[in-house]
Amino acid sequence: MTATRKTRDVLIPAAASAPLPVADVILAASPVGFCLIDRQGRIGQVNAAFARVLSQPPDALPGASFSNFVLRDDVNLFSQALTALLENAAAPSSCEIRLTQSDNRASWAKVSLSALPGAPLWVAVQIQPVDETKRVLEALRKSEWRWKCALESAHQGVWDHDFQTNELFYSDHWKRLRGLPADQPVDGSLEAWIKNVHPADREHVLEHIRHQEEGDASFNLFQYRERHADGHWVWIESRGASIEWGSDGNPTRIIGTDTDITERKKAEARLEEISRRLRLALDVSKVGVFEANLDTDTVVRDDRLLRIYGLDPANPTPQETVFSERLHPDDRAQALARVEFGIASQEPFANAFRIVRPDGEVRYVQSRSVTFIDAEGARKLIGANWDITEDVLLRQELEQAMQLAEARNHELEAARTRIEYNALHDHLTGLPNRRYLEQQIDTWIAGEVAYCAILHIDLDRFKQINDTLGHLAGDAMLAHTAGKLSSIVGNCDFVARIGGDEFLILCDARHSREDVIALTDRIIDALRQPVPYDGHLCRFGASVGIAWAPDVAVDAKQMLMNADIALYRAKSLGRNRYEFFTKQLQTQIHHAKRTADDIIKGLEDGEFVPFYQPQFNARTLEIAGVETLARWMHPRNGLLAPDYFLKIAEDINALTIIDRHIAELALRHFADWEAQGLSIPRISVNVSSPRLREAGLIESLEQLRIPSGKLSFELLESIFLDDLDEAASRTLADLKALGIEIEIDDFGTGHASIIGLMKLNPSRLKIDRALIKPITESPEQRKLVGSIIDIGHSLNIDVVAEGVETRLHADMLRDLGCDILQGYAFARPMPKPELEAFIRARSWLPAEMPAERLRDLIKRDFKA
Repeated sequence: MTATRKTRDVLIPAAASAPLPVADVILAASPVGFCLIDRQGRIGQVNAAFARVLSQPPDALPGASFSNFVLRDDVNLFSQALTALLENAAAPSSCEIRLTQSDNRASWAKVSLSALPGAPLWVAVQIQPVDETKRVLEALRKSEWRWKCALESAHQGVWDHDFQTNELFYSDHWKRLRGLPADQPVDGSLEAWIKNVHPADREHVLEHIRHQEEGDASFNLFQYRERHADGHWVWIESRGASIEWGSDGNPTRIIGTDTDITERKKAEARLEEISRRLRLALDVSKVGVFEANLDTDTVVRDDRLLRIYGLDPANPTPQETVFSERLHPDDRAQALARVEFGIASQEPFANAFRIVRPDGEVRYVQSRSVTFIDAEGARKLIGANWDITEDVLLRQELEQAMQLAEARNHELEAARTRIEYNALHDHLTGLPNRRYLEQQIDTWIAGEVAYCAILHIDLDRFKQINDTLGHLAGDAMLAHTAGKLSSIVGNCDFVARIGGDEFLILCDARHSREDVIALTDRIIDALRQPVPYDGHLCRFGASVGIAWAPDVAVDAKQMLMNADIALYRAKSLGRNRYEFFTKQLQTQIHHAKRTADDIIKGLEDGEFVPFYQPQFNARTLEIAGVETLARWMHPRNGLLAPDYFLKIAEDINALTIIDRHIAELALRHFADWEAQGLSIPRISVNVSSPRLREAGLIESLEQLRIPSGKLSFELLESIFLDDLDEAASRTLADLKALGIEIEIDDFGTGHASIIGLMKLNPSRLKIDRALIKPITESPEQRKLVGSIIDIGHSLNIDVVAEGVETRLHADMLRDLGCDILQGYAFARPMPKPELEAFIRARSWLPAEMPAERLRDLIKRDFKA
């Protein structure tokens, strides 16, 4: 052991020089706590300040472990600091830890450790209490956090202009209001900023700024429009206040907030439009409005109401007595009593009475009124009056006519017959209606008639005719259909229109199955013929569902449902055809129903997930992007591809939800990849036709602030190229404006034209795998694919080949000029974690195909 000697009852290393007496005095009197500890952390010498920090008597500390006075959670921090010093004595170490005192309270202290020259076995420890500093800093942090949260939650962008220091500050939210990244510097000069202000607002904005800068007002509030980074205008409400002034009285520092009030401005515009419509409606309908203060007995009536009462709005008259003075003497008591009762009940009420105008003319008036409490607590009655004189006179005439009709029994009987007929027949086509059909079904069930089959008919493409040529054209097509059906069916068959564009035929029991088929064929053939209407040839067709039951004992109502199921099947198989109901079909329908229920539950439980298939640059084989593919993690059936659920999801209008869900997850994953530094230039997602036409699509994408060129939408060629309606074209233009690229999927399988490609102007087109697969064996197929690539390049469109299954495919496509490759030759679709591992491993880079082999294949193509 190292020899030691005693000095004033404090252990001092024998190897160390004895401290100077003056140093001892200074150390003892120092307000900063000092102690010496050995390499194991045992306390050797302490001064009075050190003992006071620990609330311990000085003589109780030597020999004790320093860690005994450190809060358990902070012992490791102290040990690390001591270890660091012992490993490198030339570099003092420090840490902030909590020390425990005799009453078990803990207080923060900064502990500094340093080596003693000439005394390698000892370490000097200095402690400085920082508890109060910690509390002040924490309070300051919380205060700053509260203000920041308050401003953020209030959507307030903060700005601070200090003209003395030329420091201009703009908060992150101030930048977000204008579509700027948080780290983008802002040119706060008036000359640069005013260029972004709407030209119509610049004059009054500059006037407000001038008043503020000249010290005319310490507080400034104005509204204006400023151009957003993406080009649209944003309404901003700016509030500023001068907080510092110079010796000349002019402000030297102005602080304020900006608020996006675009939605408020839109609401105000909508409110003004609604008010304008209401005014127009009141003017057109000649409805007069009044408002009475029940507490002060004051009444305000508009000009329309005064004119109803025969008064000139230009000549003011006492408003309070207009109503009572103009009431017809015979109606006054009842009308006033009705008003009193309505006010007392506090329920909306109606009134009807006669008035006598100043010129003596008697008019009939109808009114509706309701009481309410206004914002200041006053009881009020508001209501509307309208002149019903013409209606009353007309009703009186009708009553007279009714009296005459009642005197004519034969006319009444005829009217009753017509009413019954109308109740059982469709007014447009003259066919029996659903009510008549139900009666006929009841007679069938009762055995009074017999049928062998039900034909449920639904017109194809009827909605397009109705939407494009108008309801009159649609009515003409329905009447035409009714005439054709009536001429085709037999006398003992029953045909009815059961609603919309649906018809139903009950076939007489004497028909054979072959007769029913022949009848159905005649119906489909007759209804597919073009129908001339107002210079147009209207073309539509019919889908027919047949429920066949030749047995006498049948469930007629079940047959109706069976025919409906068969009709659904016919429409789903391509329309303009017929299908018989079968047990297998019923099973399929039930399966579809179960699948539809599973889809809905799967969406709720998050079972739909994105898989990703990488795409590769054909020249460098570097990652060019990834395609997002929807997969269903079914709890019973495992991983399912879209072929299993896509059609049913579309039938139940769930396709849009799936598209949106997959896209949101893909964007979230893409953000993760960028944060990880993975080299994925872009992602593409498949977009269905309903998703493209979804209301609010563009607005929701704007809120995501997707960087330009990072996302592309894949659209099916067969749906979009040559059938773009105005709404879809506008949506695609908006997507491009947001920096979202458009790709054409499965190109070559549809019927798109070059004109369609030029009109859509996509960023990329994907050649369908059915065209790619044969190119290794068929020179003709290679030439076809090469032609498609040339067409794409001539239109400045990148070409993607999907279904690249072998490296031979990849090499051929590269030399044909294809830009991007996708297929099993490189990677299969995979979930996010596997994709990340795949990209990091870079295992897709193979040995290239021999150049001689590839040149031979290309030469053979050209010779062919």
